[in-house]
Amino acid sequence: MQVYISADMEGITGLVDAHDVQLGGHDYEHGRVMMTEDVNAAVRGALSAGATRVLVNDAHSAMRNLLADQLHPEAELVRGKPKRMGMLEGLDGAFDAVMCIGYHARAGALGVLSHSYMGHEIEDMWLDDRPMGEIGFAQATAAAMGVPVVTLSGDDVACDEMNAWDARVVTAPVKYARDRFSARLRPATEARKAIEEAAAEGARRAPQLRPPLTEAPSTLAVRWQSATVAAQLEVIPGVTRRDSRTVEVTEAVPQLFRLFGLFMRVATSLTDQRPYC
Repeated sequence: MQVYISADMEGITGLVDAHDVQLGGHDYEHGRVMMTEDVNAAVRGALSAGATRVLVNDAHSAMRNLLADQLHPEAELVRGKPKRMGMLEGLDGAFDAVMCIGYHARAGALGVLSHSYMGHEIEDMWLDDRPMGEIGFAQATAAAMGVPVVTLSGDDVACDEMNAWDARVVTAPVKYARDRFSARLRPATEARKAIEEAAAEGARRAPQLRPPLTEAPSTLAVRWQSATVAAQLEVIPGVTRRDSRTVEVTEAVPQLFRLFGLFMRVATSLTDQRPYC
């Protein structure tokens, strides 16, 4: 059994503020420790359920957050950027299960540090007219590649969002959102135990959850706060504008995921990044 772990940071145990998750933040170094421990819990759970290989992708911001020397010794790590597949770099159909650790709710949801990829710059996203954030895009992309998402950890809003996409995913809420920058926290030891158990259960369920490989086209639409971003993206072949701030493109989902990475690079070059303002 091969298990793939995509590790974000906003949904990690104990973290509630930009200073916890951004390079240079007052508590960022502590946040890195907390992130590494959550991922280690997921690795332990996967291994206990029979995983023979675990690949971890550091999927947050500059993608250099996990402490490599403190990561579980049986886990491989993909670190740094650029990555053609971003938050899913290294995932392919050889894997049996995907686990999303430390994920957060989409833009507009009242979850801890909620946003969709670029904070203030992306107002909303849709896949085939269904509202979507990072959770939905990860689930849909993995499914199109024939690999099920089996486990997710994050706040309760993120867990609910995941189960709205696939009710069979085993979720581990590590905190309960009070607002976008506040939460009721589960004790760290309890939260890590929940992650480990969810990972083990998810891995055990994986053989029954494997979706069929599909290359059917879907339509991705993204509404930006800036009309400038939409105008620049329209020059990409296949990309059209629904309105002054919304672009759309139709392709197979894994290709959409790669193309969206290009969208973000263009948007980054045009905007001053303040992800949680």
